[in-house]
Amino acid sequence: MAKPPLPAPDLDPAHDPGFADASSRADEALAVTPLDVAGEPIVRGDGEIRIGTASWTDPTMTRGGVFYPRGTSTAEQRLRYYAEQFSVVEVDASYYSLPERNNSLLWAERTPPHFSFHVKAHALMTGQPTEVSRLPAGLVELLPPDIAKQTKLYAKDLPPDLYDEVWTNFIDALAPLQEAGKLGGILLQYPRWFLPTPANKELLASAAERLAGVPATVEFRNRSWFSSERSTQWTLDMLRDLGLTHVMVDGPQGLESSVPAVPGVTTPQLAMIRLHGRRSATWEAAKVPTVERYRYLYSPAELESWMPLIESAANEATRTIVFFNNCYGNYGSTNAREMIAMLTA
Repeated sequence: MAKPPLPAPDLDPAHDPGFADASSRADEALAVTPLDVAGEPIVRGDGEIRIGTASWTDPTMTRGGVFYPRGTSTAEQRLRYYAEQFSVVEVDASYYSLPERNNSLLWAERTPPHFSFHVKAHALMTGQPTEVSRLPAGLVELLPPDIAKQTKLYAKDLPPDLYDEVWTNFIDALAPLQEAGKLGGILLQYPRWFLPTPANKELLASAAERLAGVPATVEFRNRSWFSSERSTQWTLDMLRDLGLTHVMVDGPQGLESSVPAVPGVTTPQLAMIRLHGRRSATWEAAKVPTVERYRYLYSPAELESWMPLIESAANEATRTIVFFNNCYGNYGSTNAREMIAMLTA
């Protein structure tokens, strides 16, 4: 595959110009994008490329006139408008709270037939803590009393049958999307303390088994998975053997949770790229609003540097997904529109 682009220096005014400047760039991209491309996958041979953002509901994004036209104020209006612009979206809220079946039904009803959702796995599914108050009441009632009193809990705190219930609840809630052909996949994003050990390989194998029949993508947040040529090959081969899609990432470098942009398509049906921005100062900072970690607008040159890798991935996979996770205001949507313009020029 093509070599990944080199990282840029930390945030500067050019990468945080404000919503008005980002909007102007989005308008320029739309002006040179064919009209029939809006909201449609980009066809590449026998496959397709889909570009979207990792949220459509962030408060900085829903503010009137930032991305959505003024007057687009309801959940239904926003999703319908978003689906007119892009062909795919990532659901991030499912990481914090288990998804609800009714929402899946509404999402399926409010989007075109070809639209797809990629859903982030709940925190407990990838070894991360969750607030007990965010769990469904029915699940909380089943918790042992000593655990129910806790503010937060980890999957290791749960009895095996309740851990199974978390997965069952999650998968069942997404059934309407899957039945409508709109469930693109599940993102398994593992924390920085998830290291390449035999035990964690077993956890990945278990996740793959639980999600059998649903495309599953894996993003690591510890560079040890790719610390050498040997470890990189081991990681990619493992994902390939388990039928899991390797997520190629762009993000800040030089930190514990920094992962290099490692090219590699491990499943023929799906390739995925997630672009987080390159704001090093806030990436691992404590008590910083999550959206501030992704407050970064890519320059056109930085986007161009990803084109060879995207095109290379599209030659190997039936479907290639590119998500912009720099969802601060209209930064992610602007970069998504610019990338669509570049790919359809």
